[in-house]
Amino acid sequence: MKRPGTRAREEGFTLIELMIVVAIVGILAVLAIYGVRKYLANAKTAEATNSLGQVAKNEAAHYEMQSMAGTVMSVGGTTGYTRSLCASEASSVPSAMTSIKGQKWQSGPSDWNKGASANTGFACLKFNMDAPQYYAYSYTATGTAGNAGDTFNATANGDLNGDGTLSTFMILGAINGQFALNIAPNFITYNPEE
Repeated sequence: MKRPGTRAREEGFTLIELMIVVAIVGILAVLAIYGVRKYLANAKTAEATNSLGQVAKNEAAHYEMQSMAGTVMSVGGTTGYTRSLCASEASSVPSAMTSIKGQKWQSGPSDWNKGASANTGFACLKFNMDAPQYYAYSYTATGTAGNAGDTFNATANGDLNGDGTLSTFMILGAINGQFALNIAPNFITYNPEE
């Protein structure tokens, strides 16, 4: 029973308590959006790093392959074996950066086999992609005779958010003085989340 002259206490939250809850929910939402955005960007850039890693691995396998002259040898004759880098690819896949501006692009088998011979570019590297891609891939080599100082550079350029700023991933390799192919242990990256 109520005492005369006392008011019943009203149940509920005060305005300050509600504002604190709204502020906490807002902070959590901002952190969640940032985390999801970072997760999506990392998932997209994994395409570039995985693909360039495969290109470097295939270049190393090609270089270590012992190629010999295709001519008939005379009795008692000898031939040396040669090691070489794949020759440069003439253009990137896709050739126009607008094809990957904020979107995926689907390549076809002919896009990866533009070289004039089996020892050129992506055909030599035995590399292609049959899934849609966020990045344009290019491959260049300076010197392909297998001499010390010959180098290769594989690059992936993308524009994940479509703002015109490219994200770039590169992997480099060079033949050292002992004629072994050294590949960089890490990627060179510029604007990885663009």
